[in-house]
Amino acid sequence: MNQEIWTIGELARTFGITTRAIRFYEHEGLLHPERDGQTRIYRPRDRVRLKLILRGKRLGFSLSESRELINMYSPDADNRDQLEALLDKIDDRRRQLEQQKRDIAAMESELNEVEQRCRDALAERA
Repeated sequence: MNQEIWTIGELARTFGITTRAIRFYEHEGLLHPERDGQTRIYRPRDRVRLKLILRGKRLGFSLSESRELINMYSPDADNRDQLEALLDKIDDRRRQLEQQKRDIAAMESELNEVEQRCRDALAERA
């Protein structure tokens, strides 16, 4: 797409989300469309920000974490701080996922144990 402006509907279709979600991100101060009467006009900056918000969501970042990272960006800087902060958040997220995997494995083990006890109890009654 080689446009310079988008409507809310065009962005919603492009990213497979609802216009309500886009309005929510606007309300949260993450998007700043121009207005032409009642029509919202989104520029490339808003499109990129929306793409980053959705990527952060897919990676499991909270909206405030995504906001923090996005707001750290400066077109006139090397953005080292932003990249280091992103790496820290990736490390944190990876640790959370590893803990979740351990928790799931423990739960599966406990389910298997309870299931076996139930089967053994049923077999004794047969």
